[in-house]
Amino acid sequence: QVQVAESGGGLVQAGGSLRLSCAASGSIFRIDAMGWYRQAPGKQRELVAGITSGGTTNYADSVKGRFTISRDNAKNTVYLQMNSLKPEDTAVYYCNARSGIYTWWGQGTQVTVSS
Repeated sequence: QVQVAESGGGLVQAGGSLRLSCAASGSIFRIDAMGWYRQAPGKQRELVAGITSGGTTNYADSVKGRFTISRDNAKNTVYLQMNSLKPEDTAVYYCNARSGIYTWWGQGTQVTVSS
């Protein structure tokens, strides 16, 4: 059994910063990739940023230059540093972890950016 838990969401003013953390724990042999997704009300869940065990990253165009994903492989933990936040970044942010054919999701953490 694998558990994925996010933390670090909250309310911030436009232009501010937040740092999200996500830890995967349990019966894990190897985590291949971890990522952050978000879902705003009435919209589909979308990829924000992902990172492989080798450190290769990818970002949604809407967050490039503002968000940075990083990872601590030893701790199976991934971070999302979010700078220059905009009201349109408001969403529930979900972390996922993938190993082979398996994917695990966290419960999500709310990020609200006020204008």
